[in-house]
Amino acid sequence: MTAQHYTPRLLWQLGAELGEGPLWLPEQQRLYFVNLIPGVLHAYDADGATHSWQLPTSICWIVPRLDGDGFMAGLKDGIVRLWLKPDLHVEYLHKPVAARPGVRLNDAKADPQGRLWAGTLNGDDKSRPDGQLFRLDPNGELHVALDDYRICNGPTFSPDGKTMYHNDSFIDRTFAYDVAADGSLGEARLWKTYGGEQGSPDGMTVDSEGCVWVAQWGGSRVCRYSPDGELLATVHMPVSQPASCVLGGPDYKTLFITTAWESLSAEQRAQEPLAGALFAVEVDVPGVPPARYGRP
Repeated sequence: MTAQHYTPRLLWQLGAELGEGPLWLPEQQRLYFVNLIPGVLHAYDADGATHSWQLPTSICWIVPRLDGDGFMAGLKDGIVRLWLKPDLHVEYLHKPVAARPGVRLNDAKADPQGRLWAGTLNGDDKSRPDGQLFRLDPNGELHVALDDYRICNGPTFSPDGKTMYHNDSFIDRTFAYDVAADGSLGEARLWKTYGGEQGSPDGMTVDSEGCVWVAQWGGSRVCRYSPDGELLATVHMPVSQPASCVLGGPDYKTLFITTAWESLSAEQRAQEPLAGALFAVEVDVPGVPPARYGRP
C-alpha cells in the first residue's frame, strides 16, 4: 500500500515554546491546547477566534469532565480541577510528584471508560528513568500504572479502550498494552521503534478505524499507522518539532497539530520561523469524540 502524503496549513503563528495537549471540544467547536512551560492555556475557535489564560505554573494538559463541570488539568506539580468561568480557578486533587525533585507531569488522556492516565518525566535530566504513568479512577483514587519510563508521552487508546499506546520518547519507542476492565495493564508489547530521520514519538491520537496518528518530534512529520504499525500516511511539517495532534472539527476530519521551538538554537529558530505555530490538515478518516473523565 502506498502511503498518503499531506501538507498542513498554518492556523495560528503564536510561537509556543512547547505547544502540547490539544483537545477538541465539540460542544464548543473549540480546540484547546497548552504552551506548557510558561503555563498558558490557549483556545482556537472554529471561526478563527483565539483565547488565552495564564495559569499559576506550567500547564501540561486539560481533559474534559463527563459532568461538564470544568476540566481536569495537569499542572507541573499536580492533578487539578480547573474552571475557566466565571473566572479561572484551580483546585488541587493530587500531587504525586511533590516529593520527587525535578519530576513533573507531562502528558495525559482519558480512556473511554472514564479513567484519566497521566505521565511524568524528570525535567532536569530526561535520561533518568524517573517517569511514571498514573491512573486516576473515576472515584478519585490514584494508582501507579507504569514505572521506569524516561519521557512519558501519549497515551492514546483504541476506540474500544481495550488497547493503550504509550511512548517512551527518550528511547524512541511506542509500546502497546492490553487494558483490563478494572484498568490494570497487560505486559508491554513493542509496537514501533523510531529514531534517525523519523524523530521521536510524542503526542498521539486515534481515528475511528483504530489507526494511530503520531507526532514525531525532530522528524518534521506526523504519521498515521495501522493498529499493526504499518505506515499509512505522512503529514510533512515545515518545522522540526511537531509535539502533538488531535482530530476535530465539525466532522472530526481536521487533524490539529501543535509544535514547539523548545531546545532549538537561535540559528535553528531563524531557519524555522513557524516553530511553535498551530497547524491543521484535512484527512479522510474521522476521529472520535474526546473521552471524558468521570463515572459513566
